[in-house]
Amino acid sequence: MVSAAEQLAANLNFGALAKAEELKKRIWFTLGALLVYRLGTYIPLPGIDPTAWDKIFNQQAGGILGMFNMFSGGGIHRMAIFALNIMPYISASIIIQLMQTVSPTLEQLKKEGEQGRKTINQYTRYLTVALGAFQAYGIAIGLEGAGSGSVVQNPGIFFVITTVITLTGGTIFLMWLGEQITQRGIGNGTSLIIMAGIIAQLPTAIASTLELGRQGALSTGLILAVLVMGVIVITFIVFMERAQRRLLIQYPKRQVGNRMFEGQSSHLPLKLNTSGVIPPIFASSLLLLPTTVSSFTAGSNSNATGWLTTITTMLGQGRPLFLFLYVGLIIFFAFFYTAIIFNPTETADNLKKHGGFIPGIRPGERTAEYIDYVLSRITVIGAAYLALVCLLPQILISYAAVPFYFGGTSLLIVVSVTMDTVAQVQGYLLAHQYEGLIKRSKLRGRRR
Repeated sequence: MVSAAEQLAANLNFGALAKAEELKKRIWFTLGALLVYRLGTYIPLPGIDPTAWDKIFNQQAGGILGMFNMFSGGGIHRMAIFALNIMPYISASIIIQLMQTVSPTLEQLKKEGEQGRKTINQYTRYLTVALGAFQAYGIAIGLEGAGSGSVVQNPGIFFVITTVITLTGGTIFLMWLGEQITQRGIGNGTSLIIMAGIIAQLPTAIASTLELGRQGALSTGLILAVLVMGVIVITFIVFMERAQRRLLIQYPKRQVGNRMFEGQSSHLPLKLNTSGVIPPIFASSLLLLPTTVSSFTAGSNSNATGWLTTITTMLGQGRPLFLFLYVGLIIFFAFFYTAIIFNPTETADNLKKHGGFIPGIRPGERTAEYIDYVLSRITVIGAAYLALVCLLPQILISYAAVPFYFGGTSLLIVVSVTMDTVAQVQGYLLAHQYEGLIKRSKLRGRRR
């Protein structure tokens, strides 16, 4: 069931886009900012040998480097100045959200409104710099030791300092660029930067798949089946991301001055997938971590190498243990992150302060228990949906021998960001239509 606003937005005439000057400026600003980001992914780090790094990356592309390279739009494969992308900022945001549940100071700042939100954003930026510098230092040390030292042309303290400053500066610049897109452009800047990196690799992947079909390695029927299945999965994701459980909220009659206002009814929307794309990202990172560590320690003779190799073999792509742990971690993080970002007790207290109540449920603690009960039930469906979407590509790779796939995590990000951006465009068009109606009504009033 869609609201009246959604129906009105769906019936908008996009021909009004030509008349919405502010919206066009925002779209052009967004495209220009994303173009700057894409250019930065082709500027390599100073002091490295791109050919040597390309060989090493191709050997370790199946680990966590391959996943991060997808999010960075190929920046890690080219070891560009934007290799870290905006992932340190996302990690800092998640850490700050987790800290708000255990730190009374951050929790109090969260309740202070706009000023508190600005302070929390400032803390997030500071933590982004710290995480970016730490990860950049790890990359610099790893590059010096990769390929028996053949990647770095002049290893030493100067290379480490240069790499840390360059990669951390690239992350800070992308963080600033994302904020500018959010303020002056259209859509969420951080999400659009990640989506641009994912989509940038799509043409190359499609071309390689079609080349395999031309050579006979893949049948035409299998390629068509994968394309049809991709459309079905996208439709399924759109349906599940829009799905919500609406709890009826009733407000009693109230008197303001000498006027009596009738009781009103509203609803509390609970999304089926409250956690978003965080569970697949966390699950993939944890499962790919042993593979990456094993790749970097392949040349050592330590005692830990043997059992690490065994674990890596058992956690190979498509193995039963990998699939079982992947589903289990997605379900765990879906419940964990939902509990972090949604507080039923706080929601029940806000309803009680404004006089709202759920029919048949006593306000206060009983309302919080009921909201938590409903949220837990729909989170089961949301976690199963995430597991199904993310598990399907793994099955295609392992059992159908399909070399190209649009991974579940990347597909979720692209579809979700696209839906949010289209909704904002429709909102601007709707506001533009309202402004036109108001201007015409004023002109008619003057004529009369």
